[in-house]
Amino acid sequence: MLVLLPPSETKATGGDGPALDLDTLAFGELNPLRRKLADALVDLAADVPASLAALGLSERQRDEVERNARLWTAPTMPALRRYTGVLYDALDVDGFSAAQLARAQRRLAVASALFGVVRAADPIPAYRLSGGSTLPGFGTLRSLWRPVLEPVLADVGELVVDLRSGTYAALARVPGAVTVRVVTEDSAGRRKTVSHHNKAYKGRLAAALATTRTEPSTVDKLVSVAARSGMTLEREGERELALVTGP
Repeated sequence: MLVLLPPSETKATGGDGPALDLDTLAFGELNPLRRKLADALVDLAADVPASLAALGLSERQRDEVERNARLWTAPTMPALRRYTGVLYDALDVDGFSAAQLARAQRRLAVASALFGVVRAADPIPAYRLSGGSTLPGFGTLRSLWRPVLEPVLADVGELVVDLRSGTYAALARVPGAVTVRVVTEDSAGRRKTVSHHNKAYKGRLAAALATTRTEPSTVDKLVSVAARSGMTLEREGERELALVTGP
């Protein structure tokens, strides 16, 4: 099973790994485009106002541009620890046992505007590039990634649980992937999509799927794993699930 997580705008600083080496990342077929985008970000960082405009940043976020300038020389850390925020707080990697972490490293991957997709243990630097950004002289990231990333994800050869946000799901479709919608149900049984706590619930689900001793290989097994962790997953279609929360 492969669980595809969305990235986060916020990244942990620092790291104790060596500088970025694309050959150490999973899905090496993506390296030519990864290199092209990384070089473009470094070049763009030489023009701070242009970087701020292209990346949708304010003057107070100039440090994000400085991060991009150091892409090839900054220290790295595992992707699962590089990304931060609500989903990753709920995932709570620090709370995993050694055995759970090993399973999570096999099962979790993170979507990325810069790297396409990375495995949990892949060593990456801090950077700033969002899925909706357009770099000067390039097309949209969707137009760049789709023809390259879609064949790679289609060839994974195992059950894919797609927890990506819409922006990152648009970078590459995954035929046959299981998607999850977080919904709330009121006392009358009416449901609506959750927005505010959506990331936290998906982080909890990802943690359950990543650490379970059994290897979920069907939709029914996904539902069972969630139930054992106190979460309710219900089918909305052959490959569509609803994570049902209270009011």
